[in-house]
Amino acid sequence: MNYIVFDLEWNQSPSGKKYSNSRLPFEIIEIGAVKLNERMETVDNFQRLIKPQVYNWIHDSIHEVIHVDYKDLVNGTPFPLAAEEFLEWCGPEWRFFTWGNQDVMELQRNLKYYEMLSKLPGPVTYYDVQKLFSICYEDGKIRRSLEYAADYLEISKNQGFHRALADAYYTSEVLKKIEPECIFPNSSIDVYQNPRKKKDEIHISYPTYDKFVSREFVDREKIMKDREVNSTRCPVCHLPSRRKIRWFINNSKMYESVSLCQEHGYVKGKIKIRRTEEERYYAIKTLKCVTKEEAEEIRDKRESLRRRRQTKKREAYG
Repeated sequence: MNYIVFDLEWNQSPSGKKYSNSRLPFEIIEIGAVKLNERMETVDNFQRLIKPQVYNWIHDSIHEVIHVDYKDLVNGTPFPLAAEEFLEWCGPEWRFFTWGNQDVMELQRNLKYYEMLSKLPGPVTYYDVQKLFSICYEDGKIRRSLEYAADYLEISKNQGFHRALADAYYTSEVLKKIEPECIFPNSSIDVYQNPRKKKDEIHISYPTYDKFVSREFVDREKIMKDREVNSTRCPVCHLPSRRKIRWFINNSKMYESVSLCQEHGYVKGKIKIRRTEEERYYAIKTLKCVTKEEAEEIRDKRESLRRRRQTKKREAYG
């Protein structure tokens, strides 16, 4: 098994969002990766500059961060070839590790643009080292910069940040400092290639919560009527828990609920509804045990939202 720690740098429309290609808002311009063996030893590295095909200049803000000139990219490798070489370099068995949750999605989006997505079947399971660092050394919620983690772990900074191979190197060095028991139970899943059918729906149990990813729905409104989507099983015993606060939409347009498991206490539910590029919808649900005080906070939030909406209605009708 190869552990592939990779980082991507990408460009965007230099003329602003108005002129962005909707199919490829972020064009990869560099791939950098470090290969580790199962003993977390570095065995190889990979780096390619990518010749741009979509955006013919580097956005000023991108240039300020990564210090790559367009002329450096003109003689780069076309993305289809670079992607082929990268995936072949990964080997027959691999696990992806990245800093943050964007690189895996952008790799897939670029592959899709060049009709190569079949080379990386999804949904893709990977390990977010930024999240793992937080789980191992902090509260599991806060997200730090890569440079902060390198300083915290006293990793020697012998090269700059914000270049693909350098960031992949620093990420691999952070990964080496994290205990295996913090790593492997805490995988992440990227659903850019979301489940399409019922049989493809995803159920995952993590140490502190359960996650469910639904199939696609044509109509957004039908999602919350689906029995599996709106069910609230306890993430510990996985038995149905009794609904105490029905699903409601909070300020961030996310659904929340509270249920009660007789053995393990209160269960907080969250549902995010995502839209695909093909204008279909799917749900991502998490279920987590919470304290009675946290459950009461959710109840107070629901009541506050209800009062606010009632006030707006009265004002609208005079």
